[in-house]
Amino acid sequence: MSAISLRLSESLHKQVRELARREGISINQLISSAVAEKLSALMTEEYLETRAKRGNRAAFDDVLSRVRDVDPDEGDGLDS
Repeated sequence: MSAISLRLSESLHKQVRELARREGISINQLISSAVAEKLSALMTEEYLETRAKRGNRAAFDDVLSRVRDVDPDEGDGLDS
């Protein structure tokens, strides 16, 4: 495990401290979780961009053309 020194404004530190208290976790746990969530979001965006570059519109249209044209089940329609 690594240690990191982090400078926060007083107002941000107060909000972090209060949220950690409400969640019943330490400030360290809250910040670690927040960093992990942010990394996950950024890495997901990067992964999707990479996958999108490999996309092939003709192949997509081919697969889509094989889907049967049927009405959605009751409750599954866009107007439900």
